[in-house]
Amino acid sequence: MRFVGIRELVILLVMTVAPAWSMAHELNRPMGSILTNAETAELILCSNAPDLDELREILAEIRRDDLRANEIIRRMRSFVKQSPFEAREIDPYATIREVFEFLSGQASARNVTLELQTSAEPLRVKADPVQLQQVILNLIINGMDALADVPDGRLVIGRTEGNGGTSALISISDSGPGIPAEKLNRIFDPFFTTKAQGMGIGLCIARTIVLAHRGRIWAENRTAGGAVFRLTLPLSAH
Repeated sequence: MRFVGIRELVILLVMTVAPAWSMAHELNRPMGSILTNAETAELILCSNAPDLDELREILAEIRRDDLRANEIIRRMRSFVKQSPFEAREIDPYATIREVFEFLSGQASARNVTLELQTSAEPLRVKADPVQLQQVILNLIINGMDALADVPDGRLVIGRTEGNGGTSALISISDSGPGIPAEKLNRIFDPFFTTKAQGMGIGLCIARTIVLAHRGRIWAENRTAGGAVFRLTLPLSAH
């Protein structure tokens, strides 16, 4: 009989339980946004001269968040059924753009600018789009969290580029204080966190997803300040 160590057991639990926990956690975001938008719409309707254009925008956001919530629920059901992830050929730039659009309202509320840069060459990778979105969403939110105490110039940049002709390189960087050097090698460990209210599970899930896609993910501090997370995914032809 082989005995499992505590660290190995924790990693096993993360790899089996955490994806479902992560999707349930992410479900709170669109549901919370739907509630906020519905309350805002009610306030507008109670005014003497309701702004119909603003109401149309709110309804469009509610519809988008509802579709996102339905997709997360569908993926949760697939996970419970132990379905394999649904890999298909996608454009990583389009994936990041969708996440940026999804988080645009939250970024605006936090006074954070989201900037998207793309490679001059077309890139196609074979990946599960929902799982890849989860990874990108987690990295962007982490970047915005890192900017909480930055007085101005709050910036998160998403970038895609070719990487030697065999893989696509995706990076999410921020203009925050960076990651303490002594913690750089531990941030992907299960339950290790630099946040006061963090659970230390998001980056571990991100790494598990990237590894399942035959990719690699790591973090660095930028020379100009701030942190950058990079991940590579094989091009669909490789």
